[in-house]
Parts: sequence; C-alpha cells; structure tokens
Amino acid sequence: MTSGESFYGGIPVFRGFTSLMDPALYSPLPDDWSIGVADIVDSTKAIAAQRYKAVNMAGAAVIAAVTNALGGREFPFVFGGDGASFAVAPDDIELAREALAATATWVREDLDLIMRVALVPVGVIRAQGLDVRVARFGPSANLSYAMFSGGGLAWADAAMKRGEFAVTEAPAGTQPDLSGLSCRFEVMPAARGLILSVLVMPVRGVDPHAFRKVIEDIIHLVERSPEGGRPVPPQGPPLKWPPQGLELEARTKRGGPLLARRASVLAYTLFAYLIMRFDIKIGGFVPSLYKRQVVENSDFRKYDDGLRMILDCTPQLERALSDRLAAAARDGIVRYGIHQQDAAMMTCFTPSALRSDHVHFIDGAQGGYASAATALKAMTAAN
Repeated sequence: MTSGESFYGGIPVFRGFTSLMDPALYSPLPDDWSIGVADIVDSTKAIAAQRYKAVNMAGAAVIAAVTNALGGREFPFVFGGDGASFAVAPDDIELAREALAATATWVREDLDLIMRVALVPVGVIRAQGLDVRVARFGPSANLSYAMFSGGGLAWADAAMKRGEFAVTEAPAGTQPDLSGLSCRFEVMPAARGLILSVLVMPVRGVDPHAFRKVIEDIIHLVERSPEGGRPVPPQGPPLKWPPQGLELEARTKRGGPLLARRASVLAYTLFAYLIMRFDIKIGGFVPSLYKRQVVENSDFRKYDDGLRMILDCTPQLERALSDRLAAAARDGIVRYGIHQQDAAMMTCFTPSALRSDHVHFIDGAQGGYASAATALKAMTAAN
C-alpha cells in the first residue's frame, strides 16, 4: 500500500449528507501532498455553442486519466462540471503531472477546448493561512467520494487561473489513458419541474459557524422536502442506440484512425445496449444490478470549499432555496449561483462493469455548474 492509499483509505466514510459540515469528519492532508486542478477556459462560450457534453467529458477525463495513471489506486478527487480537482501523495505526483499534461493536449486536439491544469503543493497553500482537509462521503455501500474543506482548494483554483503552478501540455499527439470513460446515457428530463444547479461559496473572512449554518439549512431544506432530490430516475438514466456520446467516446480510444475507433465504439455500444435493453446476464454482469448501482453511485452533490448540487426539484423548492441564499448573501455570509434547466446529464467512469465502485458524475444538461459559477461571479462583481 502506498502512502497515499494508507492515508486516504484510513479516513472513515460518513453516510448522512446532513452531517457534511461537521469539522470532525475532515482530516488534514499531509504537507508533502499536492493539489491538482483543471478547468476549461471560456466554458461559457462552449455552453453557448451547445457543447456542454464535451465540457463535462473534459472534466471527467482528468479523473479518469489520473486514476488510470495511478493503476486504479484510490485518491481524493472532485468533479466540477467544467473541470476537476484532486489530491495526490508525493509518490504519485509525477504520474499525476504526466496524466494532466496528456489530458490537456487531448482536450485541445480532440475536443477543441482549452484546459488549464496546475499542481499546487499543500505546503504552499498552508503558507497562505489556509488548509486542505478531506472527508469521505459514501452515497451508497459501493463507493465513497471525497469532500474538501479549509479554503485551500479554492485558493489553488484561483492560483491556476492566475497562471501559477501551471503544468505544461504534453507534446502534440500525446493521449492519456482514458479507459472506462464514457457518456452513453441520454439526458435525464426533470421529473419534478426543473433541474437546478446550485453553487454556494463563503464570503472571504466570514465566520465559519455562520457559513456552516447556511449550508446546513440548505441541505435540510432539500433532505426534508419530497419536492427535491436525486436527478437520476430510479430505474436508471434512459439508454438509446446509437448513443448521444458516441463521437466523444470514440475520441477517448487510443490508436488507429478515428473512423475505425468510431466503428468499434458503434459495435460495442450496440452489444452493450442489447444486454441492458433485454436484461441479459453475461458472465458476472447483471444489468439490473448495474443499473441500480448507477443510480446509487451518482455524484449529484458534493463539497469542495463550497456546496455543489444538481437537484431535480419543484419551482416551490427552488424559491425556498433562492430565498434562503439571498438572505445569507444580504447578510454577507455567502456568494452563490443558481441555474435552471430542464434536464440533467451523466458522464460515467467505469473501469470495470463487474465491480460496484463505478462512478457517475451528474451535471445540468444546459449549462450546469459552469452557468451557476457564471451567476456567482456576476454576484461577486456586482458587490
């Protein structure tokens, strides 16, 4: 077991999302670790051009590339819609650097998007008077997702955007190992009225107790209401053939001309579609079990120095959430962004369909977290 696995694996998993803000759940990262951050430049333009599926694929590619580079070893990460953040131990930093560099090249060459990537030492963050603490939230018995607190992740993201700690792109033609990355499911229409992307960040220097109270109020509003919840249908997301994400998945494959990769993905996804559609058990793969795990493993809410949620909710719950956040903003406690759309989307990372720990990243299908972040920036600028 590496030092990274022994540290992160030793953090107990908590189950109830309502206890998210309990400081006792979070363990400080060791000083010699580093934070990896990545985001898409001008994601607003990509959204306007209806390319948010590609934007999501780029964000998830960071997690897939680093996971595969580390040989599947567990490490803390968080998906942010138009980017991702993670933490790695010193033993793994060079592998992570190579994966980031290759992913940035692939995103530019294959997705026609520009991705910034950076690696920031935790020691540098602590020198700013901030911290990076990590917890493990288990949405199901199958797996856990990392949650980050302490302000360090947000600082690392801002430093990356200033051009600091940048990781240089790999040479042209370099492709990361994106095995297991796909987006075969169709978008998931809102069942309760609308899909709401929510992003809530603390105002700089705010009393942590005041911020904690607001976040707990927001979570309780959602948890106690029958009018809002997971945006993934109980029977799993819709599946069609050929899948919407065919072109994107073909571009994740290594080797051979793109036409041949398209044909290969087309054939494989037809095989997978028929298995899922007719509930055909193959070897150890049970489609009904896999679909249930997809629902249980969906990553639709998280904390990375701020609260992120993608909710299927009624207009009434949206108003209640907006009213509580507006009051907290007037009190100088939070900055927030909310974005409404009529569907959610899923991007999947399934290294093995026979294991239960496949991960499924949820975002809004028309702007999602990136549009909520734009609304948050507009609020900050207005103040």
